[in-house]
Amino acid sequence: MFTPDLVDALDGSDALTKRRRAAADRAVATGMPSFTEEVWRYTPIDDLEAGHYAFGAPGGAAGPPGLMAGVDGDAAAVVHITNGAVADVSVRADGVRVSTLGDGADDLIGTVAPEGPDVFGDWNLALATAPVVVSIDPKAVVTAPIVVHVHTDVEGLTWFPRLVVMAGRTSEATVIEHHTGGETAALICPLTELSVSDGAHLGHVTVQELGGAAWQIANLCSDVGRDANLRIGHVAMGGAYARARIGTDMTGRGGHSEIDAVYFGRNTSTLDFRTFQTHVAPHTTSDLLFKGAVDDHARAVYTGLIRIEADASHVVANQTNRNLKLSPNAWAESVPNLEIENNDVQCSHASSIGPVDADQRFYLESRGVPTDVAEALVVRGFFDEVLDALPSEQISASVRQRIDELVSDADFAVAQ
Repeated sequence: MFTPDLVDALDGSDALTKRRRAAADRAVATGMPSFTEEVWRYTPIDDLEAGHYAFGAPGGAAGPPGLMAGVDGDAAAVVHITNGAVADVSVRADGVRVSTLGDGADDLIGTVAPEGPDVFGDWNLALATAPVVVSIDPKAVVTAPIVVHVHTDVEGLTWFPRLVVMAGRTSEATVIEHHTGGETAALICPLTELSVSDGAHLGHVTVQELGGAAWQIANLCSDVGRDANLRIGHVAMGGAYARARIGTDMTGRGGHSEIDAVYFGRNTSTLDFRTFQTHVAPHTTSDLLFKGAVDDHARAVYTGLIRIEADASHVVANQTNRNLKLSPNAWAESVPNLEIENNDVQCSHASSIGPVDADQRFYLESRGVPTDVAEALVVRGFFDEVLDALPSEQISASVRQRIDELVSDADFAVAQ
């Protein structure tokens, strides 16, 4: 699918080119993954046909607003990246800088992830054609969101979006990363790096609403400094197969991270989530809440790991995944895990998979609510907790409206 000689045709400094070649060599040595590997279990990765995709960066026009309608107008900065090329950059607020290749981004790529967490991460470093670095100045308080649109609408295209966000000391900002696509078969492998300096507060939301034929294999890596706070939100509404690997490394004493996700699978889609809450420093905390629904023949996979390193005492870490099956043909798998090397910690994990709660439905029916309406109300209420936790009220409102539309289409023929 990809070869190291593709690196030679890409732009970038000599130092970046050297790192690109090293990443390509690692990727070739690793080879493509298989569902027989534990980290790819329950996935259709063996169905990935290399010959169906061609690497390139043809560019193109900005994508549709989708769930982001109305958000750009008040944004602190807006970036459009389409089919492997930067289409437009607009910075409207003080304290925010946006860099691209040849404009300061070359040396900052790999700040958090110098090597890919998987083979697709290494190929991303090797073949990222339009990397973007968003820097928030130290002490800057950016009240409006910074929006990065990533759009793909070329049939058979594969490309590697790269976004680096660097939040300076004691800064505050929210970055929204929006992935859209037409009804074309494409392979998109983004990698996002979040560097949260000491005392900074950073919110990051990924909104994924790709077309039904697209594959996305995404990685998010983050480093949370001393007394820093990172809030990650993830919304997944599209794609034939959409994988999101989300990692938070708590490296600074007193740091906190929160990861919240809402997802809704339809038709024959597979939504695959792998999370890693890694506590390196003592007195750190992390909370994770993932809630999703699967309808029709859709599938959802969640695998999460809380890892506490030996020196990380006085850690509090929680992990929860809840899934609703709205169709007898839908399927979900939930596998929470703990690896604890220090005894002075508090950790919890929980998961559930099932149909609409019969007691909640009966409660509403007993008060005269029709069964179909009662079931829809239960599903809408199921998502409220995680929607309220997303680090963007505008996105929460848009997603809530989209879920209302999807629930209205569901037939609730749920298997017992």
